[in-house]
Amino acid sequence: MVRRKLANRKRLVAIVDDEKDITVLFRDALQRIKGISIFAFTNPLMALEHFTINKEQYVLVISDLRMPSLNGLELVKKIKDLNPLSRTILMTAFEIDDKLFQEYSKKEIINAFLQKPIRLDDLFVVVNKQLHTYELQKNSRVDYNN
Repeated sequence: MVRRKLANRKRLVAIVDDEKDITVLFRDALQRIKGISIFAFTNPLMALEHFTINKEQYVLVISDLRMPSLNGLELVKKIKDLNPLSRTILMTAFEIDDKLFQEYSKKEIINAFLQKPIRLDDLFVVVNKQLHTYELQKNSRVDYNN
């Protein structure tokens, strides 16, 4: 019964990039995935506010690395602090040789990485994998707590 309730709930996904064209393109491409509601944000602070209000329903946040006011590393760290089960994908067009990025990857604060330009097929595969991993973790946690 608990699993049925979880399966019927709408799962939220956020796409955060300061380039509106990217958020629209990715949102449109991911619409074919059943059972998710996608929110596109060009402002990372607004995305964080929406996540904070709806943290229990969020399953995935896809974020660009370089953005004004709050960069992607800071955003995904705050996301994981609010809901450790939420999955995160970081994307960038730039080379990353950053110790904090490496640390966040090891600690699974960043669950996946996509290098821009991103093929929509690759995006679809990585997002589905993260959604599947989220469900496995959520279900094992529910089973363990019962």
